[in-house]
Amino acid sequence: MTVVSPSNAASTRASAGHAAADRKWAALHDSAHILATLAGVGPGPETAVLDFRAVMRGAAPWQHELAERGIDDVAAALRPGLRALKGIESRGVDPAAAARGLWRQFTEARAAILALSSPAAA
Repeated sequence: MTVVSPSNAASTRASAGHAAADRKWAALHDSAHILATLAGVGPGPETAVLDFRAVMRGAAPWQHELAERGIDDVAAALRPGLRALKGIESRGVDPAAAARGLWRQFTEARAAILALSSPAAA
């Protein structure tokens, strides 16, 4: 019989939560890559920050929670934006100018999420 202590259970829940945040972060960057292509810009430094666990290593639980909410918010903003940009493109109009605006918003939001991992944020 395996006995799970409260601290082990909390650690398991936290690890599962971090894995979910990792997946969300990677999916966000998949969308960002599409956006960068539409905007005609390079994908930027996201390849250096794709490992969300490494980025948030040492962050407090509240920082992880806020970062995950931020990821959800940015993803929620990107979905309709990307749909609109693809709609523009499907009508034969270059979406680059509008995509660059959304790209700037994405990079600013990503920087804010990443700032949560800094020791100064704690």
